[in-house]
Amino acid sequence: MAMDPRQVVAGVLTVTMFVMLGNMIKRDHFDSLQVNDSEIPSLHDSTKASEQSLVTLPDGGADAPWKKDGSTLKPCWTKPVLEEVEQSQGFVTFSFTNGPEYHVSQITDAVKVARYLRATLVLPDIRGSKPGDKWNFEEIYDVEKLVKSLDGVLKIAKHQPSKISTRNLAVVKVPNLVTEEFIAENIEPVFRTKGNIRLATYFPSVNMRKTEETSKIDSVACMAMFGSLNLQPAVREVVDSMIERLRTLGRKTSGRFIAVDLRVDILEKKGCQGSGTSRSKSCYGPQEVALFLRKIGFDKDTTLYLTQSRWDSSLDALKDFFPKTYTKEGIMPADKKEKFLDSEASELEKVIDFYISTESDVFVPAISGLFYANAAGQRIASGRTQILVPAKIPGSSASSGDFMSHYVTKRNHFAYSCFC
Repeated sequence: MAMDPRQVVAGVLTVTMFVMLGNMIKRDHFDSLQVNDSEIPSLHDSTKASEQSLVTLPDGGADAPWKKDGSTLKPCWTKPVLEEVEQSQGFVTFSFTNGPEYHVSQITDAVKVARYLRATLVLPDIRGSKPGDKWNFEEIYDVEKLVKSLDGVLKIAKHQPSKISTRNLAVVKVPNLVTEEFIAENIEPVFRTKGNIRLATYFPSVNMRKTEETSKIDSVACMAMFGSLNLQPAVREVVDSMIERLRTLGRKTSGRFIAVDLRVDILEKKGCQGSGTSRSKSCYGPQEVALFLRKIGFDKDTTLYLTQSRWDSSLDALKDFFPKTYTKEGIMPADKKEKFLDSEASELEKVIDFYISTESDVFVPAISGLFYANAAGQRIASGRTQILVPAKIPGSSASSGDFMSHYVTKRNHFAYSCFC
């Protein structure tokens, strides 16, 4: 029986349609979702991700990895007032050293010691990591705001009295988060004998976990750590302009951006490019951070800010995954670079990094240490709890919520003794 040509054409079209549909379904379900680790560049593979044409990582929806911050906390403490008793004639002096993450702890311990001794606290100078690097307090921090925040709590001298010789000051070592018991037993006797002392804070531990001693509300420590230090206007202006620039660059993600504490010199010192289990690793390199962020759902339009001052070729692996990755030199206003970047004023650079890290939408500490601990504390205090700690993820994807900092999930940061 002769077949109608129209039936032949219809049959061919029908078969073709089913083949095309099958291919579409196959691509949609397998190419985009089934991703093996073998397709992703190894952590020790120098091949750039952009050269791996078959690599497809889960992007998710635009808001998939961006979680909401926790509820805003309120201070649990009340401002302590100095009792009407005879004020000591002695002075407590100290210096800010090593960077803003240390300054937060150093001001806390100094205020606590001076108040306990009823001594006058002399505002610190600021010393950098290089010999000769020295700044006045007011060059970085707001003097008037600090004095106002501590008004009634203790007496403050903006400058060291000329009658006090630095050479004659008794130097006393103070552990971070010093207790009143330690002050009474180890510092007060020296102060009563010498009349004036100079504090040198040391850090038995660089984490800020609550302990049995620090879990109780300490109004003086809380107020000093979270209410005394503010950037002076010129420095604050630079930080604000850089944050505004990052939010503009992140318009495809509703103005949001991630700050990553990743400094090449520290990575090299710690040997962070090597292998190791997630639990034993104290830092993560650029490619490890890139893979971590992609696997938890951040896509190529995500804007990243790195605490590395200037671009280094080792960061290319990160930029291959996230083209919108910037260091200070890429987003700092041109008229500010001479003072804040080109002058090699490393202390100013550290301050900018610290405050951007405390105010970003997400903070990723690629390096363990006090920067992470105290940045986390400032973020918790302001309700910015999106702190994601890198890890090696064995599968192709995971939820960003699974990598939230223990400081937040376990509420074990000292900040939770001050805010509730």
